[in-house]
Amino acid sequence: MSVYDYTARDLSGREVSLSEYRGKVLLIVNTATHCGFTPQYEGLEKLNQRYAREGLRIVGVPANDFGAQERGNNQQIAEFCQVNYGVTFTVGEKLTVPIRRDPLYAQLVRISGKAPQWNFHKYVIDRRGEKVASFRSAVAPDSRELVGTIERLLAQPAGTSRG
Repeated sequence: MSVYDYTARDLSGREVSLSEYRGKVLLIVNTATHCGFTPQYEGLEKLNQRYAREGLRIVGVPANDFGAQERGNNQQIAEFCQVNYGVTFTVGEKLTVPIRRDPLYAQLVRISGKAPQWNFHKYVIDRRGEKVASFRSAVAPDSRELVGTIERLLAQPAGTSRG
């Protein structure tokens, strides 16, 4: 299976097929509103504003798996993200199944070889949905490492896949 074979619901309940992102560089981040890394929402939104026109799509996936730091319901999460960080990128509905057992995350772990250890773990998927880079929670959205990976993947045409 490809990353594009999965669907999720956004915070409004709308079903989103990841196939909508085919040909885009995709950044998937497990999020939580009561975490020390929560201010990364601001950096993620800046990435979204800076690179969306070039083909970056960001999907936040709220989960309560690490430290019970996502206690809110979907409406509360949506309000928090908008009011505090002006988030315009897609935020999925809160996972009710632990992230470690979610089918999409199982696929990301299989492809990247790395499982999230905490909130705000980041996966960057190339335009073909084949290669996945994994970044630990402490890697900030504006870090040279993450931004460099995104820029390198955005520079590649959708039909190619290079290291």
